[in-house]
Amino acid sequence: MMNTMSQRFSPEVRERAVRMVGEHRADYGSEWAAMTSIAAKIGCTAETLRRWCRDEARRRAGPAGQAGDERVRLKELEREVKELRRANEILRKASAYFAMAELDRRGK
Repeated sequence: MMNTMSQRFSPEVRERAVRMVGEHRADYGSEWAAMTSIAAKIGCTAETLRRWCRDEARRRAGPAGQAGDERVRLKELEREVKELRRANEILRKASAYFAMAELDRRGK
């Protein structure tokens, strides 16, 4: 389906539509509202226009922008691993404590 839309609209029309979203975003309550209105005017779906805008944003960001996103995601994952290791250590110690308490109870 995306291939059909890409063939149906020229690169110039796509670029113009994406530019219009950026230029007229402030005229609408949300970016989606701007996309819906502009998409209706050029004859595509709002989802298609949203995809074009997303692709353009990625193209502009280039590898550096993606690398930044990956760095942020990596930091989040490292933080999560640290928290999980801490929780596992607490659980391991609690398990050992309760195992010892159970052995002491049985011995009496």
